[in-house]
Amino acid sequence: MSKSTRITKQTERILEAILTDPSADWWGSKIAPIARLKSGTLYPALMRMERLGWLSGRWEEIDPASAGRPRRRLYRLTGKGEAAAQEILAPEVLRQRPPTPPLHLPVPGGAT
Repeated sequence: MSKSTRITKQTERILEAILTDPSADWWGSKIAPIARLKSGTLYPALMRMERLGWLSGRWEEIDPASAGRPRRRLYRLTGKGEAAAQEILAPEVLRQRPPTPPLHLPVPGGAT
């Protein structure tokens, strides 16, 4: 991470939120309540993090008319972003992260 990279409290909150499920796709309205940020603060921070290469972003592939809502900008933490998070966030914050759940859970009483 460059010494000139400014780390704000908002950046820390976003990283903490995304680290709760680092392999998931995240979008602004999913991050905002967890990070306790309003859109006017959140979206500029997400754009900065994407420019730094900490997040990869892409537009959701849906038909807005049939979905009944606009497309979302989806974000994922990159390897560079995870390394930055390790450097920025206090070790006690990282230890409090819940483990990533398995992708497929058995259904009780379900077929195998």
